[in-house]
Amino acid sequence: MIYEILNKKNMNFKNAQEAFEHYYNLISETGVDFDSTKTLFNQGFTILNPLDNNINTNYRDWNHKYADREWNWYLSGNPNAEEISKHAPIWKKMMDSNGNVRSNYGWQWQRSYQLDTVIAKLKNNNKTRQAAISIYDGKEINTYTKDTPCTYAVQFTIYDNKLNMAVMMRSNDLWYGFCNDQYCFSKLQELVSNEINIEIGEYYHFAHNLHVYNNFLNKNK
Repeated sequence: MIYEILNKKNMNFKNAQEAFEHYYNLISETGVDFDSTKTLFNQGFTILNPLDNNINTNYRDWNHKYADREWNWYLSGNPNAEEISKHAPIWKKMMDSNGNVRSNYGWQWQRSYQLDTVIAKLKNNNKTRQAAISIYDGKEINTYTKDTPCTYAVQFTIYDNKLNMAVMMRSNDLWYGFCNDQYCFSKLQELVSNEINIEIGEYYHFAHNLHVYNNFLNKNK
């Protein structure tokens, strides 16, 4: 696989559920104590079939309807979280005085026409190394008083006539964050692949801090 060239420790999973179950067990068994979590650092893995993105693990009880709602909120490009917070109250803690958040990734990729630029670059040059979207920005850290984006960047590469995607995260909660994020990012990969009319390839996911909060441990017992 192409990303194994970059990271020989990289794990390959056929779908998102397989990745979730592997890392839930691994973190539970070998994770280190870190800020009310069990954590593994610098974890990279590939999902071979990105659109196989439902988490059907019985102890997780993942909400596909909510994940799709979050994806459509991203598509709107509206950073206001008042409506989505009715379905996921955690957003209430992240809203500023106007009800806006920094972690609506669709709002982020629409800023400065980042997504449009990525699509144009891929159409114009199938060898481009510049098809990247930035999200977390240390130069804007003074704006992260309520909400700090968990994702650094998303990059797309056409290789072997397929659209591959890499997501780089500073911090990733496996229980909620990964399950919903991978769904939305795989939908983004599908959107870009449709725009440039190229088959979807692999999804590489890297998290500097991959963790499970202590209150979500041992759910598989």
